[in-house]
Amino acid sequence: MSWFKKLYPFNAEQTVNIASEFGPLVALFVVNAITGNVEAGTWALLIGTGVAMIAMQIVLKRLPIFPLIASAITVIFSILTLVTHDPMWVMIKVTLFNAAFAIFLFVGLMMKKNFFKYIMEGTFHYSQKGWDQFTWSFAWFFVATAVGNEAVRLIFAQTPPPGTPAPMYNILGFQMDGVNVWIMFKVAIIMPASGLYVFILTRIMQKHRLPDPKEAEARQDAVATGVSGVPVAHKKPATDATPAG
Repeated sequence: MSWFKKLYPFNAEQTVNIASEFGPLVALFVVNAITGNVEAGTWALLIGTGVAMIAMQIVLKRLPIFPLIASAITVIFSILTLVTHDPMWVMIKVTLFNAAFAIFLFVGLMMKKNFFKYIMEGTFHYSQKGWDQFTWSFAWFFVATAVGNEAVRLIFAQTPPPGTPAPMYNILGFQMDGVNVWIMFKVAIIMPASGLYVFILTRIMQKHRLPDPKEAEARQDAVATGVSGVPVAHKKPATDATPAG
């Protein structure tokens, strides 16, 4: 299956995270395109978000914190869209969330509290400089996506006045309303750009990679065992020490 790994380099967790991010958006696009009804598309977005959260729980046996927060915010803004009958809420959610998360990352770096290191250091092992570069780069990427999202929303997808039909745009020969232009921007531009960005960033981060502490300890034990012929025994930490009285 090495050929498949080369074609599709993502593991189960990464696949679920990608699907949870873009699956509901695809559902929104398809339903909105078929029905021409933004509210029906928003219901598809809500249902898709729920399915994504269930899939995360089944496949990963947990709810990763970042997709969980994003899903919760998606649900809140989707409900606002259904209550107000205004798709602006679903679209502006991306701007607000990405901008807020970028600020959160910048403030964390200023306070020497690296968010990504905190949630990912059990899986990835980088130097402090590497973690800071990783987080700094991601913060600016969130700024760029927030600006791009808001630009597309303001140019193409502003809510028309009551009783006024939504303007249509010719995109690559297809007639689309502003909402579908925004969805296409998310799916056809932001999604591949995000994947390419993460791919390039992970390659850059290799120069900051540190050995896995567990693997290093195992190698040291193997060397010590080979030299002495006696397996290395590790002391278990004392858990029932009695205080001196």
